Amino acid sequence: MSSPSDDAYERGMRIRREVLGDAHVDRAVERTTDFTADFQELITTSIWGGIWARPGIDRRMRSAVTLTALVALGREGELAMHVRAALRNGLTPDEIKEVLLQTAVYCGAPAANGAFAIAQEVLAEEGAL
Repeated sequence: MSSPSDDAYERGMRIRREVLGDAHVDRAVERTTDFTADFQELITTSIWGGIWARPGIDRRMRSAVTLTALVALGREGELAMHVRAALRNGLTPDEIKEVLLQTAVYCGAPAANGAFAIAQEVLAEEGAL
């Protein structure tokens, strides 16, 4: 019999793969060490199996919120991954552009400028532009 945390982990891994893609998740799993294993379990169960699994908003909205948070916090290293995820979750390039325009107002033009450069590169790589 599985425990609730096992269920959250399995659900989290399924959602994580659906949102980020198998290749990304496989790379993250391969890079897991004894030092990072607890963190990987935490994000898989709590974030992907918890927050991303909640019914209150759909994945498109979660992606829009995530893009905004990453721009606001200056987390450009995660932004490309989540632009790809936003596409996978059904956001169009025009909707991603609108999210980034909104961040220019509330997060600042320099943050949005960097985000636009990253998003344009990703969208071009994905054949979405």
